[in-house]
Amino acid sequence: MTDLLWQQLKSLPAFRALLRAVEARFYPLIPLPEPTLDVGCGDGHFAAMTFPNRTLTAGIDPWWGPLQKAVHGGKYHLPIQALGDRLPFADNTFASAFSNSVLEHIPNLPPVLTEVNRVLQPGARFVITTPSHLFTEYLGGAAFFERLRLEGMAERYRRLFNTISRHAHTDSPETWATRLAAAGFAVERWQYYFSRGALRALEIGHVQGLPSAALHALTGHWIVAPWESSLRPTERWVRPYYEEEAALDSGAYLLFIVRKQATGPIAVHLPPARPLPVGQRPPAPAPAPAA
Repeated sequence: MTDLLWQQLKSLPAFRALLRAVEARFYPLIPLPEPTLDVGCGDGHFAAMTFPNRTLTAGIDPWWGPLQKAVHGGKYHLPIQALGDRLPFADNTFASAFSNSVLEHIPNLPPVLTEVNRVLQPGARFVITTPSHLFTEYLGGAAFFERLRLEGMAERYRRLFNTISRHAHTDSPETWATRLAAAGFAVERWQYYFSRGALRALEIGHVQGLPSAALHALTGHWIVAPWESSLRPTERWVRPYYEEEAALDSGAYLLFIVRKQATGPIAVHLPPARPLPVGQRPPAPAPAPAA
């Protein structure tokens, strides 16, 4: 079986590699029939790592710089520069869609969700990952200031980290369920993921990733030595967070699996959290009966 963590570490800074590897493990467990739309595809890296044996129908992104890499990468039949609230597709085009860690960056979400609903076929599945309302609560820097009783500094740190992360939204499951229902989406399944410890590893990694950012600006590559021997200490540090089980009641991020139920608002319903069985080993075969 492919080790998604190693794949990501060889091509991304550790903090981003950890989060993307955790998210990539969800998708083999979620049927996403073609034609499929990737809402906010960026440079296509996540799709290339997550769907190695498949070319997706379409990927849209508003930024031409990253999208050029998606064009050259050949991961999409139709890599298109477009805004999420103005999709260049006919009604009921796609049998499925996903948006991986994208929607939190869009200030005005209702028009985007309505537009995704429009281009999906009735009953089509839409998969979303996004930070939860616990994202800023879990930040270690804020906790440090709070231990010093510097609540104002803690709040400024939270705002700064959200600004650096370009987050317009870090919302609760209930807020998301309401938002999705207003666009005609029914929540089929949802869960938290990424623990407090995992988020603090990501937080530290933002600082450690500054040299990688400089390298990427100069060369277009994030990692200068993408070999297991050089990456082994980092891998040992982040692997426990990659392999951790999701908690039912907490996590820095949210996964939603929703379906298009109507073309307009529906009643809000949030079922109990139900984590996907990521990383679980199949049960051992029963012993053969004695002869």
